[in-house]
Amino acid sequence: MGDVEVDQPDSAFIQSPQHRPKPSIIIAQGIPLIDFSPINYQDQTITTTTTIPLSIQGLVKEIGKACKEWGFFQVINHKVPLAKRERIEESARKFFGLSLEEKIKVRRDEVNLLGYFEAEHTKNVRDWKEIYDFNVQQPTFIPPSLEQDFRFKWENRWPQNPPEFREACQEYAEEVEKLAYKLMELIAMSLGLVPNRFRDFFIHNTSNIRLNHYPPCPYPHLALGLGRHKDTGVLTVLAQDDVGGLQVKRKSDGEWIQVKPIFNSFIINVGDMIQVWSNDGYESVEHRVMVNSEKDRLSIPFFLKPALYTDVQPSEELTNDDNPSKYSPINWGKFRSARMQSNFTKSNVDNLQIYDFKLSL
Repeated sequence: MGDVEVDQPDSAFIQSPQHRPKPSIIIAQGIPLIDFSPINYQDQTITTTTTIPLSIQGLVKEIGKACKEWGFFQVINHKVPLAKRERIEESARKFFGLSLEEKIKVRRDEVNLLGYFEAEHTKNVRDWKEIYDFNVQQPTFIPPSLEQDFRFKWENRWPQNPPEFREACQEYAEEVEKLAYKLMELIAMSLGLVPNRFRDFFIHNTSNIRLNHYPPCPYPHLALGLGRHKDTGVLTVLAQDDVGGLQVKRKSDGEWIQVKPIFNSFIINVGDMIQVWSNDGYESVEHRVMVNSEKDRLSIPFFLKPALYTDVQPSEELTNDDNPSKYSPINWGKFRSARMQSNFTKSNVDNLQIYDFKLSL
C-alpha cells in the first residue's frame, strides 16, 4: 500500500453507506484546550486530594469537565520537548518512505503483533493506512502462570533503516509516558481519588506507540484511514501533523466533527478502561480518521495500557448502594488479546467490546 497505483477501490476498503464520510466537514468548535503551565514535573508532588494547590485545582476541574462532556481534549505547554517529537516524526517519514520490500522485513504476524503492518481492519473494513507498532516497556512482563492465556508475544522489531529510528522512538516514548502519568494523576483527582490511585496498574505496563501513515487516497468518499472505534486502553496521547483528518463523534448530537491541528499540542482521549474505572463517569469516545486525496498524513498515538494480569473493574470509592458497579471484572490481557487478533484480519463476528461486560442492574 502506498507503493502501488490503484485504478479502482478494492472492495475491502469500502465503508458501508451509513459510515462513509459526508461531503461537508464540520470543524469542531469549543473543544477543551487545556494549558498545562501550572504543572511543574520536577518540583511539585501532590499526594492527597487535600493538598492540591489552587492553580492545580482549576486544571483538575477543566480536565474533569472535558472528560465528562467530550471524552477528549487538547493540551498545550505539556513539557514534551518539541525536538524529540520532530525527530520521531522525521524518522517515521523516512521509514514509511522505504520500499515495501524493506518495510516487510519487520512485518508483524499472528504470533508477534509488533512491527510494520499494511492491512489492518477496523470493524471488518480495511483501513487506508500503514502502521508501525512498538512497545514502550521491554521486556514486557507476562506471569508464567498466565502466559498460555495470551495469544501473542512481545518483541519489538526494530528496522535497520533509518539508523536513528530506534533511538528516536525510545527517546520520545520516555517523554510522552511522563505526560500520560501526569494526566492520570489529574484524572484521578477529578474523580475525587488520590493522585496515585491508578499508578500500580502500570508497573508492568503494556503501553505502546503506533506510527500511522495515511497515503493519499483517490476515493475519500468511500474509504477511511481508520474506521470508527473506541480505544481499548486507558488513555491515548496523540500527536498529529498539520494535515488533519481526525474526527470525533460529538456526544451532544452524534455528529462527526473534525479536530483542527494545533501546533505542538496533543489530543487526549479517554479509553475503555477509564470508562470502567470511573463506572461510566467518563465515557470512551468514538473516533475515526478521514483520508486526503492529495496529501499524506502522519500521526503518532501513545496508548497507555495496564499490566496484562490487571483485572479492571469500577473503583470501590466510586460505587455504593445508589451507584452500584456497572461492570464485571475485565482481565486486560485476555481482552487485549481478543481485540488485537480481530484487528489482524477480517472476522465473521464483531470483536469484543466493554459493553459485553456490562452488568444488568
